[in-house]
Amino acid sequence: MGGLGPLEIGLIILAILLLFGYKKLPDASRSLGRSLRIFKGEMKGMKDDDVRTKDAAQTTTPVRGEIVTPPTSSAASDHTARLQDEAHQAELRAAEARARVERARTGDVPR
Repeated sequence: MGGLGPLEIGLIILAILLLFGYKKLPDASRSLGRSLRIFKGEMKGMKDDDVRTKDAAQTTTPVRGEIVTPPTSSAASDHTARLQDEAHQAELRAAEARARVERARTGDVPR
């Protein structure tokens, strides 16, 4: 069997023209092209997801509340330390404010 010859290809084209009509063929081919582009994009997206999943599996996930600092330059390290200090100070101020609200609620206000 040597594949399709010119006669077979002509018969297939004639059958397609009879089934769909010559007016609907441009729309059908455009729709087919769009579908193939969407399919190709979805396949590429799946490959990208696989790469991201593999990369994510290689990194460790921090425990809730744990601060993980990747190895960085000293400037970034200083910035991180400053941010951690500011966060700690904000937590202390929030705790003091909660204590004041609780004392006011219970009537134990210092005079």
